Amino acid sequence: MAETRCELPTRGTDWNSLRERLVALGEHDVDWRHARAAVYVFHAGDDVLQVAKDAYALYQSENALGPGAFPSLKRMEEDVVGMGLSLLHAPEGARGNMTSGGTESILLAVKTCRDEARARGVDTSGAEIVAPKSVHPAFDKAAHYLGLRVVRVPVAADFRADVAAMAAAVTDRTLMLVGSAPCFPYGMVDPIEALSDLALERNVWLHVDACVGGYFAPFARMNGVPVPPFDFEVPGVRSMSADLHKYGYVAKGASTVFHRSEAQWEHQVFRFDAWPSGGMVTPTVAGTRPGGAIASAWAVMNYLGVEGYREKARQVIATREKLTSAIRAMPGLCTYGEPMLGLFTYGATDFDIFAVWARMMKRGWFTGLTTEPRAIHLMLSPAHAGVADTYLADLEASVREVHGSGESAANVKASYA
Repeated sequence: MAETRCELPTRGTDWNSLRERLVALGEHDVDWRHARAAVYVFHAGDDVLQVAKDAYALYQSENALGPGAFPSLKRMEEDVVGMGLSLLHAPEGARGNMTSGGTESILLAVKTCRDEARARGVDTSGAEIVAPKSVHPAFDKAAHYLGLRVVRVPVAADFRADVAAMAAAVTDRTLMLVGSAPCFPYGMVDPIEALSDLALERNVWLHVDACVGGYFAPFARMNGVPVPPFDFEVPGVRSMSADLHKYGYVAKGASTVFHRSEAQWEHQVFRFDAWPSGGMVTPTVAGTRPGGAIASAWAVMNYLGVEGYREKARQVIATREKLTSAIRAMPGLCTYGEPMLGLFTYGATDFDIFAVWARMMKRGWFTGLTTEPRAIHLMLSPAHAGVADTYLADLEASVREVHGSGESAANVKASYA
């Protein structure tokens, strides 16, 4: 039976009553404030959350579509982009923009690649993006919108991109290669240097999707984590995507897309003046862009600074190491790959890990799943340091229950959204 359609009330309702209703609506949401979620939300502490909220509220009505009206937003976006370019070793002349999220950043990078090829006279209809199977579906969405096709190549045994297999998939129809830093399913950083060599050899665009790691990996490297080169210091990297609302800890939706040169970035920009209201120039998919997201990013980045981000990275990595060590020690459990940042997956050797996930869900833990292999997926935040022991105790109990009963979870399906 179809739900009754909501209609606008005849009379307004006072705010206190509405606030009570809003709180009540969230009663069945995952309790991310107490670190019970390991996906969708990145909780760096109440102080960071307050900075993000207050900055957003200060600029919630301003519109980044109009830099002439709001030079404050233009300056803040330039500052945020500049900080990102510097962290990712971009050369002088590199350009970028803030976007609404990783999907928009990726779509813009793919669009820029396609349009740059068109400007060189390349027929891009049905042209291909060659990527490891672990890349984000945003590339498939971009290809769907832009008349391209994604060729997904199985990953290697270490869950990283198989460069040799990707090389074999490159044809004269290939526009772009993709690597992740890290990939979402496994938390592994692809061999970007080897992909760069391939891209330069075959004269193909290389995009690095650092939506997860762009504002994490640089600080992990500063802390001594041996993250291999993955950004613009690698010569074949043409563009990058990096989300601020993940490990940048800013308000949603905020991401960044970066290009190695201004000439390349020009192919991202949309210009139009054949209508009565004059010229319109927009560098992103959206026209209107919320000033609050830009202000939040600017404020949080300046609030934390390099030292603050290094400390958050240290906390996340210490929690990941604690969890993976304890999980590997539990009978019947194993982890996959050798992730270096804030994501990892773990599975079972002789029972159904999805049944364990279902038990953990009943205990209030909201996490992800992967299908190849069947595994539980965790994306950690600094706040998880305070609940790691509780999580492990609940996991041990859940494993014991499943292992003893032999139950399976045939009805549980992995779903990202």
